[in-house]
Amino acid sequence: MRVLRYLAGFIAALLLNAVRWTCRLTTLADPRPALRQQGRPYIICLLHAHQLLAVFANDEPRMLAMVSRSSDGDYLVPFLWLRRVRAVRGSTRKDRVEKGGKQALAELREGLAAGIPPLFAVDGPRGPRGQVQRGAAQLAVESGRPVIAAVLHCSRRRILERAWDRFQIPLPFARLTLSIAGPIEPAGRDVESVRREIEEHLAALEWRLDPDEARRARGDGETRADV
Repeated sequence: MRVLRYLAGFIAALLLNAVRWTCRLTTLADPRPALRQQGRPYIICLLHAHQLLAVFANDEPRMLAMVSRSSDGDYLVPFLWLRRVRAVRGSTRKDRVEKGGKQALAELREGLAAGIPPLFAVDGPRGPRGQVQRGAAQLAVESGRPVIAAVLHCSRRRILERAWDRFQIPLPFARLTLSIAGPIEPAGRDVESVRREIEEHLAALEWRLDPDEARRARGDGETRADV
């Protein structure tokens, strides 16, 4: 079955790659050029719902992405490969059952040390939506590398409303807007404080960039923190 999922994923990846070339990207408040100039590799964090949008928007020459070992992850891997992103498989579920997360973090740590930024869908693999897991914050504290939080908006998209994350699929000729907050500096901090700051930045960015979707996904009671 996994082979069939990879095959289906590769066919879908070819179609998605064609769609990518019809889309336009605008990037707001991007701290990455300054970090690159300083020779400081960084960790990229985003919402699980925005994984496909982020791969569309990728302009990194090389990037690593932590992808769960679930069937959903199998479909995503071929498109990552086409967009110069190497998938590192693994995740830790909310109940702490080990799903390859420790090994995946070790691979991401090695890549980060070599200057390759890792990408985390930080509320995955199963949510709750917007609730950031510890992996990215743990890597930041252990490595001393900064974190950036990224949210995307797509003008033409399909939203999978029954999915826990309301996963977003870009449509042809869409306008993509990427907004980035940070860098979040981990020096002298514990994992939980970094994790909370990532969560707050992602919430604030989504409310600012895509308020209608933030309201549907998070509810009217969600705190609208400023970035």
